[in-house]
Amino acid sequence: LYDLLIKPIVFRFSPERAHHLTMSAWYMALRVPILGGVLSRFFTIKHPSLHRKVFGLTFGNPVGLAAGFDKDGKYYPDLGGLGFGFVEVGTVTPIPQDGNPQPRLFRLLPDEAIINRMGFNNQGAEALAERLRTQPRPKGMIIGGNIGKNKVTANEDATSDYVKCFEILFDVVDYFAVNISSPNTPGLRDLQEKEPLLELLHQLQMQNRKHTKPKPILLKIAPDLTDSQLDDIIDIVQQTKLDGIIATNTTIYRSTLQTPADQINQIGAGGVSGAPLTTRATEVIRYLHTKSGGKIPIIGVGGIMTVQDALDKIAAGAVLIQVYTGLIYTGPGLVKAINKALIQK
Repeated sequence: LYDLLIKPIVFRFSPERAHHLTMSAWYMALRVPILGGVLSRFFTIKHPSLHRKVFGLTFGNPVGLAAGFDKDGKYYPDLGGLGFGFVEVGTVTPIPQDGNPQPRLFRLLPDEAIINRMGFNNQGAEALAERLRTQPRPKGMIIGGNIGKNKVTANEDATSDYVKCFEILFDVVDYFAVNISSPNTPGLRDLQEKEPLLELLHQLQMQNRKHTKPKPILLKIAPDLTDSQLDDIIDIVQQTKLDGIIATNTTIYRSTLQTPADQINQIGAGGVSGAPLTTRATEVIRYLHTKSGGKIPIIGVGGIMTVQDALDKIAAGAVLIQVYTGLIYTGPGLVKAINKALIQK
């Protein structure tokens, strides 16, 4: 049904417009008497074998929605109806910002991929916190808060931005994801270098320990790191006693893309997600899992387009997974299909 009817209609709109239209349609459908309940039952599947206890939290199932889909926490009350065990909101910054000029989101149909250069467009941490406080949360859903720095904030002052977001969101999220790996904020990936990253994470953990019940903190990394940089990441996570790693963000590499080069050049800058990222993200997960001796919980994300892609990431060492671009190309039934396959294993 998705491939034959819904996808052709959705793909007639620009990607950013399609995102808002589909979520508005889902919102309205859930509120139609009887239909809402039928849709929720159709897309969700529950089973005790799907439960996961990771970094002190209990997840109803291991399939989550990656950051970027619900930046401002507008949609999470309705995302439980699509079967997600957890939703990561954000990336959010201390001060609201518009992000990069539109168009900034592009489909690469031959590659089943997306290029985005959104640039952390969001309404600010305070607005997100208010929504999380006032909107109803689906029963059992875990909410993660993905935090970043404002574009106008210099890297030497970045720690302050992360700490501000951390404090604003502390009471309304279940875990934090520290995003230093988006390619769409100038200089952000420089924070992945060992010394600035150690300083940032030490400061966040100091802030965390001021609370009676500290929250899990995870680090979201790029897929474009070398093995020696990944070794540094493992060392940093262990030194700072972080709770886990999210692997991976989008990639800046485009050498394997099937979309014509002139079209890619016309699109310009941005991170690639979707099928071209599948193999590399799995490689990074496997490397981190093996080199750490399985001691660091990993959320696997990047190019999960099929059930098998999800199973491969779990086999590589991911304890939880996240999807995003796969929803666009495969459809919302992907979440249930993955969970069903996990029950049958």
